[in-house]
Amino acid sequence: MSDRWISTFLDAQAAELGAARNTLLAYGRDLKDVDGWLASKDTDFETATTAQIEDYLIHCDAQGLAKSTRARRLSAIKQLYRFAFEEGWRSDNPAIQIASPGQDKRLPKTLDEGEVDRLLASARSFGRDEHDRVRDTCLMELLYATGMRVSELVSLPVSSARGDPQMLLILGKGGKERMVPLSTSARLALFDWIKLRDDKQQKKEDNGAAPSRFLFPSRGASGYLTRHWFYARIKSLAVHAGVDPSKVTPHTLRHAFATHLLAGGADLRAIQTMLGHADVATTEIYTHVVDERLTQLVLDHHPLAKDDRKSGGKTSSDGQ
Repeated sequence: MSDRWISTFLDAQAAELGAARNTLLAYGRDLKDVDGWLASKDTDFETATTAQIEDYLIHCDAQGLAKSTRARRLSAIKQLYRFAFEEGWRSDNPAIQIASPGQDKRLPKTLDEGEVDRLLASARSFGRDEHDRVRDTCLMELLYATGMRVSELVSLPVSSARGDPQMLLILGKGGKERMVPLSTSARLALFDWIKLRDDKQQKKEDNGAAPSRFLFPSRGASGYLTRHWFYARIKSLAVHAGVDPSKVTPHTLRHAFATHLLAGGADLRAIQTMLGHADVATTEIYTHVVDERLTQLVLDHHPLAKDDRKSGGKTSSDGQ
């Protein structure tokens, strides 16, 4: 019975919501673990009570599982029961009132505008030849201009980038498409790279190679540059730029895109759409990044804050 519940739920997630394969695998693993624990208590999803689900979470805590893992498992349970209720398998949702253990909120690492400028300048000067420099410049400009995930960037089809586009069509998680506008510098970098890319590809095709449909073709099995390659490349660019490489990953450029837009007054919903977030709550984390940076700005530069530090944090009323 429980196996049927899990498989039907996962099929629905894939068909109706376009859930990514990794997401479905994670749901499956979590729900299998819950099912195994319930079976050890002579129950299953169909008959489990709220108290038993709470006992399962206590069991997870006793195992030393992180808050994030426990929160994810509870989320999977809640979604399964929401689906079961809609399908009429149960007349109640025993998990609906259970509070999430929550996660320790970690603000995403980001880069300031000066660091991004240095990375972009590094891309223009670091490579061994013109081909590498133009390619790296295009990669970095597109990443910062659009906030794409690195997997979306390296697998871009060349057809989506032809004709000096004002907007770029991106295929995101779950096969969902979104349009993201391109900056002038990104469009210029794209124009230069396509010209060089096409010339090189034509020479390969003249020698019998098959044409590539990717903007960033590679001899690898996938046919395009890998995420691992780009991860290593961006670290090298950071070292060349004099930016701490521990701060720099493709994802921090995505964070920088969102944070800098928000700090510049962009609408949160627009940023959500460009990032491809399904829920605006995911995008709201960037408001905390901006708030934290503004707070630090005041602490570092406001004259009263400086006076407060000099006095050891005491006010005129201290000690009265």
